[in-house]
Amino acid sequence: MVPFLRILGIETSCDETAAAVVERHAEGHSNVLSDVVLSQLDEHSAYGGVVPEIAARAHVEALDELIEEALKRANVSLNDVDAIAATSGPGLIGGLLVGLMTGKAIARAAGKPLYAINHLEGHALTARLTDGLSFPYLMLLVSGGHTQLILVRGVGQYERWGTTIDDALGEAFDKTAKLLGLPYPGGPAVERMAQAGNPDRFDFPRPLVGEARLDFSFSGLKTAVRQAAQDIAPLSDHDVADICASFQKAVSRTLKDRIGRGLQRFKTEFPTTGEKPALVVAGGVAANLELRGTLQVLCDKNGFRFVAPPLSLCTDNAVMIAWAGLERMATGAAPDALDVQPRSRWPLDSNAETLIGFGKRGAKA
Repeated sequence: MVPFLRILGIETSCDETAAAVVERHAEGHSNVLSDVVLSQLDEHSAYGGVVPEIAARAHVEALDELIEEALKRANVSLNDVDAIAATSGPGLIGGLLVGLMTGKAIARAAGKPLYAINHLEGHALTARLTDGLSFPYLMLLVSGGHTQLILVRGVGQYERWGTTIDDALGEAFDKTAKLLGLPYPGGPAVERMAQAGNPDRFDFPRPLVGEARLDFSFSGLKTAVRQAAQDIAPLSDHDVADICASFQKAVSRTLKDRIGRGLQRFKTEFPTTGEKPALVVAGGVAANLELRGTLQVLCDKNGFRFVAPPLSLCTDNAVMIAWAGLERMATGAAPDALDVQPRSRWPLDSNAETLIGFGKRGAKA
């Protein structure tokens, strides 16, 4: 038996350029040998969001050096790597092309197998790297492009239980911040202002609360924030803080209802799993401390383990891409052919219905 497998991972799906080297030992434990991420925040902040053309060009300029740096930090060469894993979707097609083509070139030149990885699968499996979770478990993915509640049954086995029918939660944070004149990225800015605000000043709606289905909606909440801001304009710093705090409270209460119903469904479908069931949170919005606190209390109340990987592994990174490749290798999955193409849309659950009203380039809602 091979004592361990080692993969070079590449991630370029949005506005972070990343490379990493990760090992998975035969008995299941892992070592992250290197993790290199170059943020493009400064390039996009002036535009209030990610500009796809700028992102793709930045990936082209930086990726080769980042891969060299990842190998150097890991103290390995390409000869010491067993395979290449590159994000193949979902995401911005220009960035995906850069990363996947680079992965193909390295795989061809070095004679290594290539694994084209679903970015969302990287998020879904990260908790097995960090916390050694066993299947099945629930994952809440909350980011700028995704808000989904997913049942993780096994490697390659995913069921979408809920999704946004309009805006992703990260997008709602970003647009709220922009409306209030706060800097990009909006999530951290809204959270900072909310700390000084009164969460009870504005009674914002909590969309879909009380409904049996597990989907999410944030468009109406975003509209309510805009109307409240217009009604009291011009806004003082105190007003902005109160709006942020009230917005964050509405989001927190919405997640409490939506996820609480998901936990109950999980307990019904998996009454005896052999260990304490788990809810994993991933994505950039997972950094929000109030939302984390809400989910922690919810899990404690329902007898669930709450797992939030380190922030560096919740946001876009190449460690999770390498690990997803290693998980696939461990199942005996065949590598991908070198003519594999990137996919701007690539749902984890291929059987899930596409919901009307979801227009994000990045995932099948």
